[in-house]
Amino acid sequence: MEYLHTMVRVADIDAALKFYCDGLGLEQVRRVDSEQGRFTLVFLASPADVKRLGGIAPDANPTQVNIPMVELTYNWDPEAYQGGRNFGHLAYMVDDIYEAVERLAAQGVTINRPPRDGHMAFIRSPDGISVELLQKGDRKAPKEPWASAENIGVW
Repeated sequence: MEYLHTMVRVADIDAALKFYCDGLGLEQVRRVDSEQGRFTLVFLASPADVKRLGGIAPDANPTQVNIPMVELTYNWDPEAYQGGRNFGHLAYMVDDIYEAVERLAAQGVTINRPPRDGHMAFIRSPDGISVELLQKGDRKAPKEPWASAENIGVW
């Protein structure tokens, strides 16, 4: 398993970028603006981590770049974030998404968002922290019981 990123929701993308980039000195690795989803994702990394990789291509997929990042998520429609809702989730890349969720389920962990697509699942820690699991490399073919499993709760 590899650590990928921590997602934080922000109310003002410009103010957030000023803080994280100008203030903390992080560098923008990738930006995705989704008209359909009405959101912007900005992935940030430390200059030292970017240098360690010898740079990062502007179109690099953050899930394929092996450096720790912060993902800023800006939802275009206003929303008040309370009770820690602005903290999104931790993300980890796993070698086998199905093996990972089967191991967790056997330990009694609820699979909140099953890996129906062979690519992504969400679970919660015992303290309620949302954790995203992403399949390393190409997504796997759909597999039961996950392909037809429903979401449980929120993630």
